[in-house]
Amino acid sequence: MTETATQCGYIALVGRPNVGKSTLLNHLLRQKLAITSRKPQTTRHVMLGVDTQGDRQAIYVDTPGIHHHADREMNRIMVRSATSVLKDVDLIVMVLEREHWTEEDELVLEHIRRSGTRALVVINKVDQLKRKELLLPVIERLHGLDVFEAIIPVSALKQTGLDMLREEVFARLPFQPHLFPDDQVTDQTERFIVSEIIREKLMRRMGDEIPHRTAVVIEQFTEENGRVDIAADIYVERSGQKRIIIGKGGEKLKAIGQEARRDIEALLEMPVMLRLWVKVRPGWTNSPAALKRMGYD
Repeated sequence: MTETATQCGYIALVGRPNVGKSTLLNHLLRQKLAITSRKPQTTRHVMLGVDTQGDRQAIYVDTPGIHHHADREMNRIMVRSATSVLKDVDLIVMVLEREHWTEEDELVLEHIRRSGTRALVVINKVDQLKRKELLLPVIERLHGLDVFEAIIPVSALKQTGLDMLREEVFARLPFQPHLFPDDQVTDQTERFIVSEIIREKLMRRMGDEIPHRTAVVIEQFTEENGRVDIAADIYVERSGQKRIIIGKGGEKLKAIGQEARRDIEALLEMPVMLRLWVKVRPGWTNSPAALKRMGYD
């Protein structure tokens, strides 16, 4: 494999919250890497996912949702981290949700225009459209924007249209050596992925407000005698939130731990002892110092 025959590049997946960027990434990689839930702003960190096919390597950058009214410091950090990558990648893939176009989609579009980076657009969740002809005016409008080099309807969940998307991406990669080994899928550590698995179970088990006021910090991660011992702190802002997460007799926290442990054992391929504690840190989502300690930097 020579350098001139080898393609490699960075591709940012961007869009407003809850359009399915992380689900799309997981199916492009053919394995679960990013956590998902039905709640907006599930993704908080920029994460790399590497898809290597022969002499072509696409490095996808999954980003938090870009949105208006980022009124807390954590939300401002998330939006900054999403928009800051746009000028540093080789290609942008904007993800839309079916026939919907919102003010926040317009905000994402403006950031793409300002970046000057080549862009594609993906219309996601088309399997949920009862009448496919509803896509025609959307596609026509997107063509008229004169921003996107290709428009690809997909269903990330049903895995339709993904091969076409891969080929559109691969066709635009610069010719340069691969930046990651062919068998590497992400730049993130197992410790980080474990914290995200625990947060995913919180997102799915809790109501609408509490998940956005929680953070997971891994305090211990040790392997001994064929078993991994993990201790994690779940931070909330109020004592009432702590009571809700723990649940009556600790039942809810126990269920979260059991669900997380199953996924962590599948990831690490060995038995796991998982211990969870819930701690109150008032106002942590608006505190730069607390956010930095919890990995939002």
